[in-house]
Amino acid sequence: MSKVCINIAWPYANGPIHLGHVAGSLLPPDIFRRYNLLLGNEVLMVGGSDQHGTPITISAEKNGMTPEAYADKYHEINKKAIEDLNIHYFFNKTHCPTHFEVTQCIFNKLKDNGYIYVKETEQYFCPKCNRFLPDRYVEGICPKCGAEKSRSDQCDSCGTTFEPGDLKEPYCTLCGQTPEIRPTKQFFLKLSAFTDRLIDYIKDKDYWKSNVKSFTQNWLQEEGLTDRAITRDMSWGVPIPVEGWDDKVIYVWFEAVIGYLSASIEYSRMIGKPDYWKEYWKNPECKHYYFIGKDNIPFHSIIWPAILMGVGGLELPYDIPANEYLMIGGGKLSKSRGGAIDIPSVLQKYDADVIRYYLSAVMPDTHDSEFTWEDFQTKVNTELVANLGNFFHRSLDFSKKNFGTIPAGEADPEVTKAIEEALAEYKECVGHCDFKKGLKAVMNLSSFGNKYFNDAAPWKLVKEDKDACGKVIYNVLRLVQALSVMAWPYVPAACEKVWGFLGNEGTIESAGLDAVLSPLKAGQQLNDSVPVFKKLDIPELKEPKQEKKKEDSQPSNFTGPFADFRRLDVRVGTIVAVDDHPEAEKLYVLKVDLGEEEGPRQLVTNIKSLFPKDYMMGRRLLVISNLKKAKFRGVESYGMLMAADDEKVGGDHLALLKPNIDVPNGTKLNCGMENSSSRIELKHFEAVTIKASTVVDGKFMGKDIKLPHNAPKYVVAVIDGDQVIPFGDGKDCVITVDEGCGILDGADIR
Repeated sequence: MSKVCINIAWPYANGPIHLGHVAGSLLPPDIFRRYNLLLGNEVLMVGGSDQHGTPITISAEKNGMTPEAYADKYHEINKKAIEDLNIHYFFNKTHCPTHFEVTQCIFNKLKDNGYIYVKETEQYFCPKCNRFLPDRYVEGICPKCGAEKSRSDQCDSCGTTFEPGDLKEPYCTLCGQTPEIRPTKQFFLKLSAFTDRLIDYIKDKDYWKSNVKSFTQNWLQEEGLTDRAITRDMSWGVPIPVEGWDDKVIYVWFEAVIGYLSASIEYSRMIGKPDYWKEYWKNPECKHYYFIGKDNIPFHSIIWPAILMGVGGLELPYDIPANEYLMIGGGKLSKSRGGAIDIPSVLQKYDADVIRYYLSAVMPDTHDSEFTWEDFQTKVNTELVANLGNFFHRSLDFSKKNFGTIPAGEADPEVTKAIEEALAEYKECVGHCDFKKGLKAVMNLSSFGNKYFNDAAPWKLVKEDKDACGKVIYNVLRLVQALSVMAWPYVPAACEKVWGFLGNEGTIESAGLDAVLSPLKAGQQLNDSVPVFKKLDIPELKEPKQEKKKEDSQPSNFTGPFADFRRLDVRVGTIVAVDDHPEAEKLYVLKVDLGEEEGPRQLVTNIKSLFPKDYMMGRRLLVISNLKKAKFRGVESYGMLMAADDEKVGGDHLALLKPNIDVPNGTKLNCGMENSSSRIELKHFEAVTIKASTVVDGKFMGKDIKLPHNAPKYVVAVIDGDQVIPFGDGKDCVITVDEGCGILDGADIR
């Protein structure tokens, strides 16, 4: 067992945290913490609210509150939001006695060791406000990259740090006037004394992310280190422990990083073990990780290590897996069409696991990533629900209904190999803080599980040979257990439920990563299960209903029932090629023969996680052929497959539609009516009511239906009020799905 110290960036307590905070520096460390717990390691994870930043004083003034009251308000809001996301660590705050004590102790040690000295310097002063201005009270143009509204201490765009006078066209953010530069005395940290030691420190950090190491090297080797003031003319912050300096405080950039140490000490005292922190901070075997955003790199790769070196006897950062930015609309996160992106608001609408999954899937690990509500809905529905959630529920539901307990069986070598390979990749990725690829290993194993289930067709096998079916299900449940453990760091609440559905006692954490390959206990009682993920349906993303314009309406001979259906040009086709999308791992690029002279039609579809290539190749299916051309990640698509989806009626299956008899490619499925040949949009298809159900005594979902003599029991029909017409060619061909696919009555067609 090893000890790991995980340190989390301190968000300013000047507003609620948003999705960018979570994706950048709050969720990654929780994934890493949970992974280390699975390994059996002992973890100390700390962080909290940065309450002394100038943004606090600015916001407090605007709201007519004291800085302390304002900071404490958002400290509590953010603490609860983080807990509600199932992110657990000691969430401290910088405005507390222990932090004051530790910061002042560090200050004095550095001063005693000769690394802090007094120097007269220049600072911005606003004559109109009659006050020295902290850095964030002054904005202007970055002299290096030209970014506007750069604060006077650092440019968020290029990372350059400034001294008073460096900023172009500075102005006071309080009154808008141009500030003066006046002399004042401050304490300085002698950063220049640490240059050689810091260069030596990063020599072996080849495992650092390239952006972190290159940024640090550029600072050290190209720009060089200059001494920096660590005090400011303010009243809000940690007091300077020197007589005669009551009108100044220790500057936030210096004291905030000390918060990692002060939080560790505060936690140790809180649990009644005042020296517990030493097991991490004074232990050469303990690795320290710092999860931050890219704008904080120099403070953690240069300034904090220099402070630690100057104090002596404390462990330096082992790794600093800084993330880039999560952007929205090309800019910083704010609000979008789906609503507010602050965490308290998002949690009112969506489960924590859903948020955790999506932010893990789009995590800005090596480059900025884009957030959209459309992508949020798509990824959750087509990946989390349709892949992992589908495998969990279909496996557990079938096992419980047909066996009740874990059936006897032996490990299938194919399944063992798949789990072992996925686990090896997972450990390599997550162990090196590559969480997006670690999640990919989990989802690929889930895709394997869905294929294994489909290929075995247990719904048929259970009727023919229940013992043989039990052996298959034993291995299916092995995959369920492996996935519940491996996915736990990402979607913990859902995985704990699945663990319980399997009849396991205790927690996933107590079982550890060894449970991924542990044999199952035959005869162990399975518990009733429910789907652990639900599809998202974000109302704001739907197109508003508009009255039909005259030119959009059907010609006069198309009036009457089923007018919406008549817009569709649906044809039978055969898949002649199945390729992976070159830029999107969840998509197929299909070539479908629709009997057209110009050759096969190209379609892009998102069902890759559900249906393997050998299942798709040569398959007969239905294509809406008159949809307007679309483009998915650079690849054009000229139509859409049709499938039955029973999620809205309590299931979680998806089944492709097909004709019940052999008909030529290109056969029109118009129910005997005339169709439009004009191009349509997806909303026109969605306006049609098409359902799949079993026909009982001549009735389809309780309504009369007329079928040809050769019709199967399970059919698809178009519904308009009380009128029901079988979906087909209006003659002998009707539409159905694969026998035993598990689709429930009343399933929608999409």
